Amino acid sequence: MELNDVKEPVPATVRKAPVTPLSTAGAAATTDVLIVGAGPTGLTLAIDLARRGVPALLVEKADRLFPGSRGKGIQPRTLELLDDLGLAETVLRAGRDYPRMRDWVGPDGTERGREWDVIERAEPTEQEPYANILLVGQARFQELLYAHLKSLGGDVAFHTEVTAADQDADGVTASLADGRTVRARYLVAGDGGRSGIRRALGIAMEGESVDPRPMLVADLTVTDDAVVDDLNWHVWTHSSDGGAVLCPLPGEPNLFQLIAQYSDENAVPDTGDAGVRKLVAARTAITEEQIAEVHWASDFRPRAALADRYREGRIFLAGDAAHIHSPAGGQGLNTSVQDAYNLGWKLAQVLRHGAPDTLLDTYEQERRPIAADMLGLSTRLHRTAILGENSQRGSEVRQLGLGYRGGPLSTGRAGALEAGDRAPDGRLPGGRIFDLLRGPHFTLLAFDAPAPAPALTGDRVRVHELGAYEAYGRGLFLVRPDGYVGWAGEDATGLDDYLASIGATERP
Repeated sequence: MELNDVKEPVPATVRKAPVTPLSTAGAAATTDVLIVGAGPTGLTLAIDLARRGVPALLVEKADRLFPGSRGKGIQPRTLELLDDLGLAETVLRAGRDYPRMRDWVGPDGTERGREWDVIERAEPTEQEPYANILLVGQARFQELLYAHLKSLGGDVAFHTEVTAADQDADGVTASLADGRTVRARYLVAGDGGRSGIRRALGIAMEGESVDPRPMLVADLTVTDDAVVDDLNWHVWTHSSDGGAVLCPLPGEPNLFQLIAQYSDENAVPDTGDAGVRKLVAARTAITEEQIAEVHWASDFRPRAALADRYREGRIFLAGDAAHIHSPAGGQGLNTSVQDAYNLGWKLAQVLRHGAPDTLLDTYEQERRPIAADMLGLSTRLHRTAILGENSQRGSEVRQLGLGYRGGPLSTGRAGALEAGDRAPDGRLPGGRIFDLLRGPHFTLLAFDAPAPAPALTGDRVRVHELGAYEAYGRGLFLVRPDGYVGWAGEDATGLDDYLASIGATERP
């Protein structure tokens, strides 16, 4: 569907935030936002704040980025987020489509069995240019996020552990393990499922066991003569001790993610190098000698849990610190990254543009229900797979249908959309709608409007008058920086009030 009369897109304005240094002496470092944990959540938030010119400090208690691939799937909605951050092409080049599953059968699991798709394939459309989940190991994904953060002037303070956080009416003082302190206006805890900050705040993590049997996950490299290839996701179920799957990870030759399930609830997985090698040899067609290297290994019991609240004063929970998922369906990493994407623009509006602090309450109001739904989905997919039923993943895992209808920042409707809906893409004579949305600004799209769009100045809201497009219909649509329609109307009545409520008012 062609869109007519589009004006030349205005390049996105990207600022480089000043890097907040950690002092080496006794003086406290100061920053606007202290982010704890340099996983996908923390890195994404740091990138979003950096491009908005918001000073932030990202700290990580380890001495490097997490080396393993707990997650490995980037859903289409997350690819749209990465498009906005200027990372989509980089991530797409680093990844690949999910391979077909390959069953290995026979008494010793050495005979090739059937092939099938665990992922329901879809074709890109004008409205949804990213149609399928992308396979990228979490370790590689984090490396790409980190490189992008550094290109924006940001960095990670490694080997920096937050041991306490005390807050008052004006900010948070974080104590570090080495005796230094950091003073921040807000703190975001992205420190994982065992979040020390969440526990210190006394925020309960209610949940349930998805499966009482333990699992082991590892990244390993096999030798060239190993029977597995990178064309399939290899599955073995012949062992009475439990199943094992090996999924090829792009980026390095012969690199695979191993996931093994134990039949015995009381089993204690051996995550040592020798233990992983023995497990692979016992359950697959690969010998111990054909494992060139075990890069990382860990064990867990699948659990679904959700924090009672996401905010305590000036401290926020995000990612696994707020919700823990079964790996089934690839929802955990994606939900986490989108937490950061939702919170980033709101922090910037409060810190840089005078929006009321109550805007930050909408982070929990919008994201917690999404996490609850995604927890239900991943738990259902996990238990379906246990029962041996058809567990093919369809459109429900792509997260393109998620939105904030009826939420605190969703006002009005027009044409084909209601406020809270994801803003669809579409072709323009000189590009795409996503080109107009890309960047840290709000975007007012006037589709086939009977009157000229309101005149707005400055860089907070970009205005574009466009021809008819059925995906939107006729009307005015204010698209938030995270790609959702915040306000919609057949005319501009109520737009000023909405912009004022979120700190986006700019008029001649």
